[in-house]
Amino acid sequence: MKIQAIIFICLLISCQKPMPVSQTPSEKPISKNKAEAIETKEKFLKTDTVSVYNDGEPSKENYILAHLLDQKIDKDSMMTAKYRLDFYLNKTKTADSKITIKGVQKGSEWSAIYGLGRESVKNSPFFQISFGYPACGYMQDNYLYYLKNSDLQLVYEWDTMSDSGWGTWVEFESPAKTETGPFYCKTVSFEPDDNDENLGTVTHSDSIVFSLIGNQWKKQLLSAKEKPYFQKKMSFDDFHKQE
Repeated sequence: MKIQAIIFICLLISCQKPMPVSQTPSEKPISKNKAEAIETKEKFLKTDTVSVYNDGEPSKENYILAHLLDQKIDKDSMMTAKYRLDFYLNKTKTADSKITIKGVQKGSEWSAIYGLGRESVKNSPFFQISFGYPACGYMQDNYLYYLKNSDLQLVYEWDTMSDSGWGTWVEFESPAKTETGPFYCKTVSFEPDDNDENLGTVTHSDSIVFSLIGNQWKKQLLSAKEKPYFQKKMSFDDFHKQE
């Protein structure tokens, strides 16, 4: 009987199917939760498409998506918004940047042009992006970006305000006329005279030079911060003729 029992046990063991490799205890299945966590995307409150203009026409291949990440209103009813800007070149996302904007006005809009001037320059690696309420007398938040290949840098940011030809803004100058600079900017203010509505004072302040060092733009203030280095009284018409 003992011999028969041993033979029966051996036959029972030999008849068992081997466990597949994929089910062996030594290999744990990939956690679905972990895989899903990797694919989780940031949630946006809303998304605006920002057209970049070339020769007065919006580019169909190059544009920016402005994703609203968060917005809060403080006790003084001032709204602060956080955005992520996704840059698309040839309809492909190339880079992104996060910014925080304080004092957002309801109904504010985005706009963007290429280059350093007031008119768009085709194929320039510089983007001037503005955000604000589209009417005179309202502040605009402005950002200068440099995008080369997939490297994106926020080079400079400033505020502007214009009301019927008066106001404060920033002007860029690029003597070298090349992508590698250097280039300059200054803050220009044109304020009306208290006694003569056709007379104003033009003021220049915050002269800055931007130099490309490695693959990063560095800025250097050439004048005393927020102190005028040039002032001149002139008529409204004369000022805008020279513009």
